[in-house]
Amino acid sequence: MLDLETMGNGSNATIIAIGAVEFDNDKILSRFYVNVDRQSCEDRGFISDESTIKWWSEQGDEAKDALLIDPEDIIDALQMFREWLNDLGTPLKDVEMWGNGAMFDNTILGNAYKACGMQIPWSFWNDRCYRTVKSMNTSIKLSRIGVHHNALDDAESQALHLINILNSNKESK
Repeated sequence: MLDLETMGNGSNATIIAIGAVEFDNDKILSRFYVNVDRQSCEDRGFISDESTIKWWSEQGDEAKDALLIDPEDIIDALQMFREWLNDLGTPLKDVEMWGNGAMFDNTILGNAYKACGMQIPWSFWNDRCYRTVKSMNTSIKLSRIGVHHNALDDAESQALHLINILNSNKESK
């Protein structure tokens, strides 16, 4: 499960944090988190928009303060994410990349890899949309863990929610 924090909502939005978790049928197996230097993204043509910047100014201090810790250049952050995926033990072509929205997390991160001249580390046919699954299973509620709008905490919350949905669907058959 992938979650990004961004300074825009377009497909070329400036990324400020990448969070992800590996999960199986019942638990979180590993976690990834990196803050991204905003300027390194904007220097490569990523877009920040005023409405998202204003939205971030209205978020909690805990979420905003976490973004200030050790930001990495976007190229380094993308390489770190690729290395984490490699270390999971699944061939990259088989990694299923879940994101919250068919056109958000996966698309933005994929476009970041392209913009930085790097290969996307998952196959396009393995893009998965958590938002679609959750909208089809509204009776199972999301329980948030950690800080809302922290990319790692959001990724973990979403993965645990998805696990509950998928297991509920198995039980009802």
